[in-house]
Amino acid sequence: MVSMLRLALVPVFAVLIVSGEDVWALIVLAVSGASDWLDGYLARRLNQVTKLGQVLDPAADRLFILVTLVGLLWRGVVPWWVLALVVLRDVLLACLAPVLARHGYGPLAVTVVGKAGTFALLYAFPLLLLAEDPGPVGTVSHAVGWAFAWWGIGLYWLAGWHYLVQTRRLVHQDRERREGTA
Repeated sequence: MVSMLRLALVPVFAVLIVSGEDVWALIVLAVSGASDWLDGYLARRLNQVTKLGQVLDPAADRLFILVTLVGLLWRGVVPWWVLALVVLRDVLLACLAPVLARHGYGPLAVTVVGKAGTFALLYAFPLLLLAEDPGPVGTVSHAVGWAFAWWGIGLYWLAGWHYLVQTRRLVHQDRERREGTA
């Protein structure tokens, strides 16, 4: 339910960020971030971890990242290549899904590196939005926001590399198993 709420907040956030309602956009982004943590905490605490939740949670994260980047690009806060780097990594992962499915595997488990990359990106975006403020808050937010953005992009790609290696290993093991039983 919490993941569904987060998904419902995505279009609300998109409208707010594109229309320049920065305070409300930041509030929605903060609520989404807090609910992301709450979602995982409650699922583990109440022993209600589900396959659907394991798919919806990262999907909501990726959707928030994409919508935020498009909004920030629309407003001239980030250059196009930041969006391209993030989208390219997600396209790579999307291409792994059919390969995994063909070998009988579902989506790979989210790794700590992937979570850290996502967290860094989701932390960077509100700071980059605050960087639009012409005062000292904007200056500090700009530096810290870009630091988190670079770390997030690096960790995002490192996690992507790990998922690629893990997929390759699983496919290789599946082929060896099939050849061994043939």
